[in-house]
Amino acid sequence: MLFAVRMLLLSVHFVVASLINLMIGLCRPFNPDNTRLCARVYALPALKILGVRVVTDTALLRDHARPAVIVGNHLSNYDLFVFGCVVPARTVSLGKKSLKWLPLFGQIYWLAGNVLLDRGNAHAAKRAMTSLTQTMHERDLSIWVFAEGTRSHGRGLAPFKKGAFQMAINAGVPIVPICGSQYVNHWKLNRWHSGTIYLRALPPIPTTGLTLQDMPALMASCHASMAECIAELDRQAVQAAQA
Repeated sequence: MLFAVRMLLLSVHFVVASLINLMIGLCRPFNPDNTRLCARVYALPALKILGVRVVTDTALLRDHARPAVIVGNHLSNYDLFVFGCVVPARTVSLGKKSLKWLPLFGQIYWLAGNVLLDRGNAHAAKRAMTSLTQTMHERDLSIWVFAEGTRSHGRGLAPFKKGAFQMAINAGVPIVPICGSQYVNHWKLNRWHSGTIYLRALPPIPTTGLTLQDMPALMASCHASMAECIAELDRQAVQAAQA
């Protein structure tokens, strides 16, 4: 019963929050801080509705030197609410071009200044990524990327796609990993307190002086450090659930 009530309230909230965010986008289209504001509007009330407590250790993300490429682990559609509470200033994300056509949310995503890539057109996607590396410096922007390219649904950190790391090397900007516990394995949305989610930012990984030949080692190092961190956060989540 509680789960059904939460889903109903979450649906109502999503519509109301989308209307508020649409006004933000229309009043200040493509402002580089729209994504942070819109993420908060979606995330903070949603976490209350879901009965979730989020414990953050993300000062390294909040205070990172821009521009940077932020790499997070992608768990589910609820990531909008979970990671939305820690999106830093002047940060936009990468998304599929098809998102633009989702009713209401797609238009908000576009107006918030996020970058839409046509992944079905490799040439166009590469050209957009090349342009983005220049824009990051010109507009003092950081880019948030879910480097796995798809949701893991709690099955562990999937292999990374190359795009985020290629972009960081080409732009000469650091990579800032942000890790979240695999909450889909631990939370119980039919309980008053659904569970605790842990988020932690890791120290920035510099890319200055690296070339694309260094990319495999960079990806492997980032993946290993994030996988270790996620495993530790999962242990904390299990302990919190048993307490």
